[in-house]
Amino acid sequence: MISSILPLIGRRLLASILILFAVSVLLFFVLHALPVDPAAMSLPPSATIAEIEAKRKEMGLDLPLPQQYLIWLSHVLHGDFGDSIHYRRSVVGLVADTLPATIELAVLSIAIAAVLGVAGGLVLFHVRGTREEPVVDFGSILLLSIPEFLWSLFFILIFGVALEWLPFTGRLDPDLRLPHGTGFLLMDALWAGRPDIFWSAVRHMILPCFALGIAFSPTIMRVLRSSLIDVYHEDYIHMARLRGLSERRILLRHALKNAFLPTLSLMGVQFGFLFGGTLLVEVIFSYPGLGNLMVDAVRNADLPIIQLVGLAYCVVVLIINTVVDSLYLLLNPKLRLRS
Repeated sequence: MISSILPLIGRRLLASILILFAVSVLLFFVLHALPVDPAAMSLPPSATIAEIEAKRKEMGLDLPLPQQYLIWLSHVLHGDFGDSIHYRRSVVGLVADTLPATIELAVLSIAIAAVLGVAGGLVLFHVRGTREEPVVDFGSILLLSIPEFLWSLFFILIFGVALEWLPFTGRLDPDLRLPHGTGFLLMDALWAGRPDIFWSAVRHMILPCFALGIAFSPTIMRVLRSSLIDVYHEDYIHMARLRGLSERRILLRHALKNAFLPTLSLMGVQFGFLFGGTLLVEVIFSYPGLGNLMVDAVRNADLPIIQLVGLAYCVVVLIINTVVDSLYLLLNPKLRLRS
């Protein structure tokens, strides 16, 4: 079983290298086509034209763009992504400090989206052909029409401001300090034996995670419902009924397993969109993740950060797609035989 996945991982690794190269070229040339002078921004406002020109030459900005890209790529291959123009420190350190927070937020959000999506899909399938179907279907379409930033605002107004049940800014209570470790706050808090930090982190993550999870769950609901309807037309479902199996057992033991495969593929795609969607939600909740770092970098025209954050998003999406395809191959025996 594992041996059938290795060729897929090999092909994905090769494709990922080519995709990363293409994304790096696109990012570099698009960002350097903007009317922004990194040399001027890296110097004090009182810098003279001569000092700016000297800095441009030092940074290699006087060279043709293809040559600049090759120099940058050579540095990247040696692990040097440059220094932030605004923060005056290594961009690798900045991304390493914020990426775990965004991954943690995205993973918990897709878990919520999966639970709500599967449960909602089963409800949609259960009410098919009944008088309740138009009402439930309308509810799923309504959920589909509300983006994550609106859910964020609703939750802040209701649960944060009006009811004051949950915090809606930051990652921890002000009187608590981040424990040293991996950057994944929940894991670090458990490892350090700090249930107070763990509970505070969970409370701060509830609103943004549910805002993202609810926004992405309706698509999973509708795809699972459609997949179940298709599966119920298969011959083995009719044979299961002839054998006297209950509808509940047919659904849970036979139909759901096969209908879940297209849903799993969708969840992989959804995770990519959700990971990118954390940017706006992090800004709304003042959550110190990669999205907030990206917004600050765009605001300050900090090109080294923008380049690395763009590549980081690309790498995470490629890894998730590879994991989902591997799971799909494990769960689908027909694909294992073909490979």
